[in-house]
Amino acid sequence: MTFARRVGLTSVFALHAILGIGVIASPVAFAGSLPPPACRYDDVLTEHRALSEWRMSLLDPIYKVTRHYYPSNLTSVSNANIGGSGKIRRTAIADLRAMAAAARKAGAPIKVKSAFRSYSQQAALYRQEIERYGLKRGRESVARPGHSEHQLGTTIDFTSGGREPWDYSDWADTKAGSWMKKNAWKYGWIMSYPDGKKAKVCYRYEPWHYRYVGRGQAADVHASGLTLREYLWKNFH
Repeated sequence: MTFARRVGLTSVFALHAILGIGVIASPVAFAGSLPPPACRYDDVLTEHRALSEWRMSLLDPIYKVTRHYYPSNLTSVSNANIGGSGKIRRTAIADLRAMAAAARKAGAPIKVKSAFRSYSQQAALYRQEIERYGLKRGRESVARPGHSEHQLGTTIDFTSGGREPWDYSDWADTKAGSWMKKNAWKYGWIMSYPDGKKAKVCYRYEPWHYRYVGRGQAADVHASGLTLREYLWKNFH
């Protein structure tokens, strides 16, 4: 499904909470043809934060959903006949099944390493990463709770078995990773954090991290040449 471009002033967000502490959100500039704001760490509620707006929700180091954001239609990824474990929204299962089948046929089978994460699960992962690597590197690799695309229920970290995908020098150079890079968009999945785009997407390169936006919108993103963050800002904010 393709959404029409929305042009105009974005909402100016008021008082909101992060980890129980009130913060005044910064006003957002006029969007439309402008690029998304420069990367920074903030706690602004994303404009499209309803559960039904998952295709449009922009999550990054600035924009977030609340701790109570929890999709009600999650189902096991095993229903897509794919290895690994975890849950995603039912709406993504058919395309995940088709993509997994196509990858197997191409001799590049994929598995699920990590799928939906609740706010509390992301908080635990974030603390672990900070303790292991320090604040600077940790928050470039793992989103703070509320800011993670995994909380949307439409994002998966993929793997191909054996080593963890992040233990390769570049998982996109493996047969499975290369196939995903070339073909995932055809099934509605977009790599959120591509190589060489850290200044635009605000996170380190993650060739295993894909977000489902549906086949129509994924085709639009692919044709635009924009990162997913740029596309969502341009069209929906």
